[in-house]
Amino acid sequence: MKKVLLVLGLLILSQNFVQAETPVNNAVKPEQPTVVTLRQHRENPFEIRLGLTEQQKMQAREIRYKGHENIYPVYNQIRMLKQEAQMVKNSRIAVEVQEERLAKIDKELKQLEKQAHKIKRENMKEFESILTRAQKNTLKQMKQEGRKKYHSEHPTKIQMMQKQ
Repeated sequence: MKKVLLVLGLLILSQNFVQAETPVNNAVKPEQPTVVTLRQHRENPFEIRLGLTEQQKMQAREIRYKGHENIYPVYNQIRMLKQEAQMVKNSRIAVEVQEERLAKIDKELKQLEKQAHKIKRENMKEFESILTRAQKNTLKQMKQEGRKKYHSEHPTKIQMMQKQ
């Protein structure tokens, strides 16, 4: 009996929800505002401030995708080496062998990080090549502002010691 009442109650509730969803009249729904993705929200101020044309935006997008394709394998290797280093640290092998292996991993990591940095620099040079002189000046100013903001938010160790 309880089951029958429960099922009956659920049917009545579901019917109410269905009726609430169906429109009473054939009124036209207002257009939904365009949804701005997080990436678009982040990129638009950059593109607007630089004053990029549509052609420049397309070229920049191609440069960015090509850069991602080039740097992705390097980042994967870095990630794998860091995991390997963690496994070596957690292993029960002799300390000397552990230090030797970690030194080798660290050397490989530094080499891969240099390679990633080189790819990033080449990407930036390629991006700057599509900019006009005024846009390059604006980009230079934006970089300076970014560095200044970074240094104000991330004090150096010396500055932190002076505060103490």
